[in-house]
Amino acid sequence: MASENITLYIKGDRNVEVTEQDVFLKDIVSMECSDKKFLPKLQTVKILKLHGNREQRYVVSVLEIIACIHAAYPEVEVQNLGEADIIVTYENQKTPPYLWHILKVAVVAAIIFFGSAFSIMAFNNDVGGTKLFGQIYELVMGKQSDGFTVLEVTYSIGLTFGILVFFNHFGKKRFTVDPTPMEVQMRLYENDIQTALVENASRRKEELEVGDR
Repeated sequence: MASENITLYIKGDRNVEVTEQDVFLKDIVSMECSDKKFLPKLQTVKILKLHGNREQRYVVSVLEIIACIHAAYPEVEVQNLGEADIIVTYENQKTPPYLWHILKVAVVAAIIFFGSAFSIMAFNNDVGGTKLFGQIYELVMGKQSDGFTVLEVTYSIGLTFGILVFFNHFGKKRFTVDPTPMEVQMRLYENDIQTALVENASRRKEELEVGDR
């Protein structure tokens, strides 16, 4: 049994990933305890027993986690400093073939390349970019454009430079310490998914009951 003055502080992220079907307290929350010697015992408190080998997501209330801790150690006072609900994502760590990774990267790169090229061409065609450049060139130079002038060259260079600046990186090189627009959008997308999972589980009363069972 623990002494009466032990306080446990727990902090859980909105989404945690586990690779084992037996999930312990240390797997889903960060912990700090007033009694350092007692901390290893708390870390091994079993929270979940997952079933099945496919990837799954569960929503676990922190209140259930605290109840599980109190069931094992009633004298421990628990202070939650993190999320009220934690999404536990179970992933089976079967590594796909290396060739499959190469194929996925190639397909994604092709989609991005041809999709971006089509979008740029469609935009220029919609606003009449070629006609506009021809009119500017004829106005300044006094003769018709052949479609390949300094305007088209500088526009292409400027477009490439603008894309690099906007996305804030080239390869592994980052221009500033700020997150890229893609990273921001991915975080917003992840937050929307996590919020939907928590709200759906709460609405359907599907929050997972924890414990060694």
